[in-house]
Amino acid sequence: MTWPTQEGVLALGDLPLLEGGTLRDARLAWRAHGTLSPARDNVIVYPTSYSALTPELTWLIGPVGILDPTRWFIVQPDMFGNGLSTSPSNSASYPPLVTAWDNVHAQRRLLAEVFGVERVACVYGWSMGAQQAYHWAAAFPGAVERIVAVCGSAKTAVHNQVFLRGLLAVLEAAPEYLGEGRFSAEPVKTIRAFGRIYAGWALSQDYYRAGLHLATEADLESFLQNQWDARWALRKAANLYAQALCWHAGDISDNPLYGGDLPRALRAIEAKVLLMPGATDLYFRVADNEAELPHLRHAALRPIPSIHGHRAGNPVNNPVDAEFLRRETRAWLED
Repeated sequence: MTWPTQEGVLALGDLPLLEGGTLRDARLAWRAHGTLSPARDNVIVYPTSYSALTPELTWLIGPVGILDPTRWFIVQPDMFGNGLSTSPSNSASYPPLVTAWDNVHAQRRLLAEVFGVERVACVYGWSMGAQQAYHWAAAFPGAVERIVAVCGSAKTAVHNQVFLRGLLAVLEAAPEYLGEGRFSAEPVKTIRAFGRIYAGWALSQDYYRAGLHLATEADLESFLQNQWDARWALRKAANLYAQALCWHAGDISDNPLYGGDLPRALRAIEAKVLLMPGATDLYFRVADNEAELPHLRHAALRPIPSIHGHRAGNPVNNPVDAEFLRRETRAWLED
């Protein structure tokens, strides 16, 4: 790397939660890339996605990448429940539900208390990161200039919730499951099943029909073992459970500001909103963003023309989709 980087953990104390309860001794892990301008006006917040850790999402940061750290000061907060910030895996008292609303309020404290930043140029996110970008824009209308929501929506759709309830049911069926999102030991076989279900949702039918899963693997079983079993084996079941509940509850209007009125929450957003759904995403659909668009003041819809499904929004080793994201994001940031 040829740009400054830093990392840390912000101690937040006991954090009252939107849905009740308290996140005890809350800690928010973070990484930052680039240099904060003297006017503190070049900040991009880049939250993590489901189960992801900040080091896994730095691939798109670079002078010729999607987010340029020589132009922007990019702050990556780790979501609660991912294993780096406060999570079931490191907190015995982790509450039943920590929402995206709770996450973005903690992230705003991070910017204010560590960097003295009150207003951000952009919030960029993929998947659950996109949900957090939307929450930033709705929760703090006057503090966000732009958001880029990649493969995400303002509210988790019912069909998306069906997918999540299936994953939760798989975890709950594990012999090691104790109830309330806790496990007596890591459910190895269950996590393997979890990952293989995910493999059928994260990538599109067209992806498999085109044989792209064989680009680096000899056969389907090798693809599942090397690309999916191996990845999910690194995750803690309790963390997966907690973050799935957060995803399931995603709704920018479900809070005291908007009282469940989604159109009102969308209309309140002052930020310029760039929506980039995946054309073949199976759970964050283009149609979800199309339904949001009429309620937004300043917004554009740019579907990613890809058969990579949900993965089109995080196109590691996929230069075509990465170039689409780079071009559209950079144009949006400089407009």
